[in-house]
Amino acid sequence: MNNQEEYKLSPTRQLSDIEKGLIWKKPLSHKVSEEELRICKEIKRNWHRGEMKIANILLEGDAGSGKTQLAKALSAEFGLPYTKVTCFADMDKSDIIGAILPVISSERLEQVESAEQSVLKEDDVVEYRFYPSEIVRAYQKGYLLEIQEPTVIRDAAVLMALNSALELDGSINLPTEIIRRHPDFIAVITTNRSYAGTRPLNEALRDRVQHTERMDLPTKEIMIERAISKTGYRDEKVLDVLADIIIILDKTARANAIKGVAGMRSFFYWADAVAGGALAKESLYHKVIYKITTDSEEIKLLEEALKSHGLLAGLDQIEMELKKKEFLMR
Repeated sequence: MNNQEEYKLSPTRQLSDIEKGLIWKKPLSHKVSEEELRICKEIKRNWHRGEMKIANILLEGDAGSGKTQLAKALSAEFGLPYTKVTCFADMDKSDIIGAILPVISSERLEQVESAEQSVLKEDDVVEYRFYPSEIVRAYQKGYLLEIQEPTVIRDAAVLMALNSALELDGSINLPTEIIRRHPDFIAVITTNRSYAGTRPLNEALRDRVQHTERMDLPTKEIMIERAISKTGYRDEKVLDVLADIIIILDKTARANAIKGVAGMRSFFYWADAVAGGALAKESLYHKVIYKITTDSEEIKLLEEALKSHGLLAGLDQIEMELKKKEFLMR
C-alpha cells in the first residue's frame, strides 16, 4: 500500500518508544495480499460505527498459508503494537487473565542467598503481586493481539473467559480490578485446519468474529512473485514448475488425508535451495515432501500424482537446462 497513513486507526494516539518498537515493520519482500487489503478496508470503514465496528478477525488456513504474516502486516497498516499468545491444550484461566504470585524483596532475597539458600521461616512476611497475562496487557493498552490456535484449548471455562473478553464492549474481571476493552484493541484469531489436536472453533467464539478469511495457497502468479521477492531468484520458468509441484502436492495431500502441508514456506525454501545450486529433484524431498510425510506409502501417492501431471519429467528438464547453462558459462 502506497500511503503509509491510509489505514492508521488512531493517528493522534501517543505511543511510548517501547510500544512503537512493537509495531511490525514490513520487510521489502512483503507483498500486499487481497486478504490484507480487504481486512484493512473493512476495519477502517467500520472503525467509528459503534455496534458495527470490526475488531475481531479470524484467519483460518493450513500451516504456511501466511496467517501470522498477515496479522503482523495489519499491525503495520493500523499503526498498532503487535503481540501474540499461543494457546495450548492445558491452558487455564490464569493464562487468560494472569496470576497472583509471591514476591520477595531484593533485600530479603540477598539475605536468602547469603544464608546458603536457607528456607524462609514461617513468620517471614511474603508479599503477593498480580501479574497480568499478555492478553490482558494487549486488551487494556489497545494492541493488536494474535491469538494462535484457540481450538486446542480443552477447558470450557477458559473459552468462556476468552469469549467474554472478545465482546466489543467487554470487560475482564481481574483479582485486583475490572478492566474494560481499549477502543483500539484488535484480536486476530489464527487457527490451523489440519493441526493435530484441533477441534472445530467454539461456536460462541466464532460468533464474536466480525470478519473471517479463509487462507489457502495463493494463485501461482502470486506464489512466483512472492518467491522472487523473498529469495531474489528470478528464473520464472523454473519457479513456474516448482509452483505447479507445490500446488499438486497440496491437493494430493488433502485428497488422501495426508496430514502434512505443502505450503508457501516449503516453496520459498525449495526455490532458495535451487537458487543456491541444489538439484531441484533431490531438494524436492528434503524441502517439501519429507515435510509433508516420511511414510513410504504416502510418498508413493505424492510421486504418482507428480508423474501423472508430467511434473517429475519437468524437473528433469529443468536440471538439464541448468547444467547446460553452467557449462556454457565456464
